[in-house]
Amino acid sequence: MKKLPYRANTQTGDRFDFEFPLHSETVSPMRVNQMLSAVLEALDRDISIGGETANGDVLQALAMALAARARMVHTTPGQSAQLARSLLENALMAASETDREAPQSGTA
Repeated sequence: MKKLPYRANTQTGDRFDFEFPLHSETVSPMRVNQMLSAVLEALDRDISIGGETANGDVLQALAMALAARARMVHTTPGQSAQLARSLLENALMAASETDREAPQSGTA
């Protein structure tokens, strides 16, 4: 299975180096990478100006966005939901295998 290497940096300086599995019918890994970056950048921008935002609220909004996009696919709702579940499970598994690298703090 092909994988998409992806580095994500948090606003607090933590870094994650992911190896996301790609679906066998992925047409353009480059576009997947670009869209992932666009989504994360949009979230960071919105959170920085939107005031108090809980992590659970962010995850809930993303889950709803995934459901909305899955329903927009021209197939039966069951088929698109199953694809979305499968893709999400694979991405979450990859994320669970990724270490958090935190910046060093303090003075020497």
